Amino acid sequence: MTAVVFVGPTLAPQAVSDRLDATILPPVRQGDVYRVVGDKPTAIGIIDGFFEGVPSVWHKEILWAIEQGIPVFGSASMGALRAAELADFGMIGVGRIFEDYRDGTLQDDDEVAVLHSPAELGFQPLSEPMVSIRATVAQARSAGILPPDTSAEVLRCAKAMHYHHRIWPDILNALPELPGIAEFADWLPTGRIDAKARDAVAMLERMSEHLAGTPLPPSDTVRTEHTLMWKALRARIDAGDPPTDRGVIDELRLQPELYARVRDRAVLTLLSREEASRQDHTLERADLVRQMEAHRASAGLSRRSDLMAWIEANDLSPEGYETMLADAARIEAATASRAGRLDAQLLSELHRSDQYTLLRDRAVSKAEQAFPTGQSGVDRLRVLIWYFESRLDQTVPDDLDSYAVALGLAGRDAFYEMIEAEFLYCHRGADTGAAE
Repeated sequence: MTAVVFVGPTLAPQAVSDRLDATILPPVRQGDVYRVVGDKPTAIGIIDGFFEGVPSVWHKEILWAIEQGIPVFGSASMGALRAAELADFGMIGVGRIFEDYRDGTLQDDDEVAVLHSPAELGFQPLSEPMVSIRATVAQARSAGILPPDTSAEVLRCAKAMHYHHRIWPDILNALPELPGIAEFADWLPTGRIDAKARDAVAMLERMSEHLAGTPLPPSDTVRTEHTLMWKALRARIDAGDPPTDRGVIDELRLQPELYARVRDRAVLTLLSREEASRQDHTLERADLVRQMEAHRASAGLSRRSDLMAWIEANDLSPEGYETMLADAARIEAATASRAGRLDAQLLSELHRSDQYTLLRDRAVSKAEQAFPTGQSGVDRLRVLIWYFESRLDQTVPDDLDSYAVALGLAGRDAFYEMIEAEFLYCHRGADTGAAE
């Protein structure tokens, strides 16, 4: 097999073919490198890869390829990130972006992330990568187009944007009065630097030189550790790929009501990600642990082996599972920040879904009973066990305060008053002191 290059928005396929005889594949995702190793390519080049919504390529896949004697090159985007992380283990990084990640000058993944069109439209870039913005601003400053203070403000403004929204017109429109901006806007069409394409071309040239006989620097091969998750990934791929993502989504579309619910949750996830990025909000480890405990409790995954089996059955990696938890934590944070404004919208959604009258009538009936909540003499633990184990078929949460806040309540006391009223309502006319 010839060399393989994973590329998407950074370079067009023709630009790759002009410089290297290679099989051109879409941006790399989890499992792709392991798959192509089976075809024994002469070399693997990684330029683009998926960051969000699709599991990213594993480090172990790359180490596995190197262990099989296949050189792996990386540059520009996902390739630069992985090469910086695996340079000490034999991956060959090429270009300024790789060097900046390796040396710690760059640290954030969003420096190379871009919004792009789907595969059907050729992965066309729809936003500007931050690394290219930095290179362009540096060039304009060197050429005397941008004063130093304006250069710094352009970079600050661009970095504050979510990577989906980084396009030059929006950046310039946000800073119309700064010295040099008008001149910079005139210079930009011919002066713009595409830092990712520049590095990607350099990598292709380096690969071509190697395939023509130029030796690579010696490196120590690190043997891939055969962990449970690595074995699971290999077994899944060796057994044949599961249905494609598009196929799974089409199955979901065949159930319109479920599709609408999942779609709304997916939109909420995207919005919460964008808000966290704008506010530079970093999740604490405790947030992820709390989400994991909640998920394991709801899914009945009490043992670690059960959790690992669930991750494997759902075509996830540990990194993908953590991303799922992080999304849930961001949604929780975004919801909590809007707690005081949610009630009106909740009522509106109940009207829209035709659930309002049923709940209203129940609330009115409960209020008419005038149950003396807090003074009923019913044991609190009994009420909690009844509500969670009998009504919800789950265990009582360890952190009742967090559980209550997630429901828009002030804390556990308010939550207890609510479920005590429900307990009394459901047992009206019965001896609430009798055993159940």
